[in-house]
Amino acid sequence: MTVLVTAANGTTGSRVARRLGARGAAVRRAGRSADVRFDWSAPDTYAPALHGAHGVYLVLPPGVADPDPVVEPFLAEVARAKLQRLVLLSSSAVPFVDYLGKYVPDWLVLRPSWFASNFTGTHLHAASARRDGEIVSATGDGRVPFIDPDDIAAVATMFLSGEAEGGRDVVLTGPEPLSFDDVAAVLTEVTGRPVRHRRVGERQLAARLRDHGTPAGFADLLAGMDTAIAAGAEDRTTRLVEEITGRPPRSFRAFALASLGIHS
Repeated sequence: MTVLVTAANGTTGSRVARRLGARGAAVRRAGRSADVRFDWSAPDTYAPALHGAHGVYLVLPPGVADPDPVVEPFLAEVARAKLQRLVLLSSSAVPFVDYLGKYVPDWLVLRPSWFASNFTGTHLHAASARRDGEIVSATGDGRVPFIDPDDIAAVATMFLSGEAEGGRDVVLTGPEPLSFDDVAAVLTEVTGRPVRHRRVGERQLAARLRDHGTPAGFADLLAGMDTAIAAGAEDRTTRLVEEITGRPPRSFRAFALASLGIHS
């Protein structure tokens, strides 16, 4: 089995590639700087990347408010290549629309909640926590069940290996919803450095994101998602990670400790 993994150097793509490789799959790592060139802005890279593949792990193009016009030409190539399985990484904040069945026989849409790694990697929240001792959001008291990206990769790998049911979308979450105040408290505990949550309004957050290089339209979209969190849009959990993988999702605290090389 050969699987094309897009964004193979990214947060979830790299994990999916490692897990598939450990299971003996032939992994085709694709991206602008990966083994196989794949560039959303260069449609001539689609067919060569897909040639000979049986499945694909598809990460939507980053920083695009409306990805459908970009993604559909790629899906047309998926249909021409007669791929059997496709996993599409979406988001719990994006409503599910069933259209993949037109392009591939077996498919799965992953709609994970926000990544726990946003606070430990290169994301703006992580950089701000390290540099300024604060995370800045418009989420207010809203709560999010932050998810370990490896739990997302585990679900994707199960499906691409033929061990999980497709033809559906799955909302993936961590085990408990946390406010950004809660996150700041956990970061303070595990790093030993004070971290606070600074609350701002939606407009202030959008301006902050633009100042850090986020395109204006996408900055407004992200800021609006924070406002939705404040209103309770993400305050939920599901048991799908455990149902599909056989193990419960990792908590934010456990993820943060592991990211620092500390075992609880």
